[in-house]
Amino acid sequence: MAWKNLFDKKESEETIERIHKLTPETQPNWGKMNVSQMLAHCNVAYETTFTDKYPKPKGFKKFLIKLFAKKAVVGPKPYKRNGPTSPIFVISNERDFEKEKERLIGYIQKTQELGADYFDGKESHAFGPLTKSEWNVLFSKHLDHHLQQFGV
Repeated sequence: MAWKNLFDKKESEETIERIHKLTPETQPNWGKMNVSQMLAHCNVAYETTFTDKYPKPKGFKKFLIKLFAKKAVVGPKPYKRNGPTSPIFVISNERDFEKEKERLIGYIQKTQELGADYFDGKESHAFGPLTKSEWNVLFSKHLDHHLQQFGV
């Protein structure tokens, strides 16, 4: 499946338009998270990219993640509903909708502005170096999955 190219200004703005359709009352079509938790959950992918907030997996744990999760995360197939997630992506507390929404939009804009070449070969949190195409799939597929979850 072809995913939106979030390095492209027009395509990243289309994704941001979908985010703007969310409200604090938007209900999920599946899953346990509310809309604010989903936005915070999506922010984790960018936090692992742009911050040192989460310790990187090492050794055998990193090997297992690369072996079993990398293809699912950066491969072409869409995520299944209610699939497993890394513990760092679990958001169980309440979050501020507007704050999480603005953070996510800011991360999408920052990614687009940095551009594909910035990401080509950049080390990911858990998978090692990724190509610019893999980075785009990582971001785009995850966002699309959760925006569909909330009907936008």
